[in-house]
Amino acid sequence: MAELVFFSGTMDSGKSTLALQTDHNHAARGRTGLIFTRDDRAGAARLSSRLGLEVDAREVDDDTDFWAVVVAERQAGRLVDYLVCDEAQFYSPEQVDQLARLVDEVEIDVFAFGITTDFRTRLFPGAARLIELADRVQALQVQSLCWCGAPATHNARTVDGVMVVEGDQVVVGDVADGSGHVAYEVLCRRHHMRRMTAGAARRRSTGTGFLDLDG
Repeated sequence: MAELVFFSGTMDSGKSTLALQTDHNHAARGRTGLIFTRDDRAGAARLSSRLGLEVDAREVDDDTDFWAVVVAERQAGRLVDYLVCDEAQFYSPEQVDQLARLVDEVEIDVFAFGITTDFRTRLFPGAARLIELADRVQALQVQSLCWCGAPATHNARTVDGVMVVEGDQVVVGDVADGSGHVAYEVLCRRHHMRRMTAGAARRRSTGTGFLDLDG
């Protein structure tokens, strides 16, 4: 039976790499799939991994109807066995419903990849709907690490190097050292709650002569 599977993890945990590997594995067995993404760091209609891998993809926007896309493909005589959907946290709940309908009524496997919560620790609507509907929610095995070495569980946004907890839910940026205007970083819960990014820790260490890892 076809499945809707949601692979989730923090930023920098290899979601896009796994999405690319999933497509490769299924294509190598003669299956035909479509790749979707939204707001990828490489630009529109691209799915990229931080390991340097990159492929063409279909860009999802607010008007994308997955059901209509698959129907159009089949009417054109092109078989669709599976969908790879990266950055799925940015999809609308209605689009996730469309994916579930394709699984149930057309027997198409859907492999969705994304983070669950935003920089405010609140669920993305698309991720929330995937958790509600998915046949399986699978945490990625590659564990991101906070700057302190603890497992990273939260995503943080920095603006001009300073962590923020207010603002628009979606602002495109990348995992970085916080030196850019808008950047993202993964933290453990303790340091997210204390707004202690790697940059803030370095500044504290420089200013005091020592680094308080409990701070």
